[in-house]
Amino acid sequence: MDKQKEKSQEEMVKEAVEDAKKAAKDQDSEAADEAGQEGGCEETDACGAKGQEGAADEEDAEAGLEDSDAKDGDNGQKSGKKFFGKKNKKDKKDEKIDELTDRLTRQMAEFDNFRKRTDKEKSQMYEIGAKDIIDKILPVVDNFERGLGAVKEEEKEDPFIQGMEKVYKQLMTTLESAGVTPIEAVGQEFNPDFHNAVMHVEDENFGENIVAEEFQKGYMYRDSVVRHSMVKVAN
Repeated sequence: MDKQKEKSQEEMVKEAVEDAKKAAKDQDSEAADEAGQEGGCEETDACGAKGQEGAADEEDAEAGLEDSDAKDGDNGQKSGKKFFGKKNKKDKKDEKIDELTDRLTRQMAEFDNFRKRTDKEKSQMYEIGAKDIIDKILPVVDNFERGLGAVKEEEKEDPFIQGMEKVYKQLMTTLESAGVTPIEAVGQEFNPDFHNAVMHVEDENFGENIVAEEFQKGYMYRDSVVRHSMVKVAN
């Protein structure tokens, strides 16, 4: 009995010692953990302080850049005002001279256009008037030609007939010098721009669409037709 009690007491002592060791280890681990946490907090606080200092430095740097940009902008505006703000104003005399020069140039151009238009209208009016006079003279020419054509051969030596022939030749020379020329018809191919067909005939002696006979002579004044030739067209 005594031996059993002694064993149980020794076991109790051993368990107490082991419990004490465990408690001591637990306290040491908790203390170490607390120390580590405090150290980490201190380090994070230090990092936070460093981060705040870095942010402050960056803000100061940005402020410096903004100040420099503002200064540069002010300098640019000032330089811009110097270069572009002031404009050279023309003198009133120069402006008046430019205005009068422009007005004179326009008036000269208008006068030149008026002169050209007037010359063209005069030329057209002259041509119309000349054609009208020629058209009135042509019947006289026709009568001369009919009268001389009706003269018999034995009467051609008559002084009156010779005088009429001279008047006719002088009239034709005058018309020719004025630009009046007869239109060729007989033997020519029919052309509606110059000929007026009043009769058609079938004739083997002529080719197709050829003027066979002229009833009334046509005339031109320069490049325009005064009177078309009245003709008979074959085939």
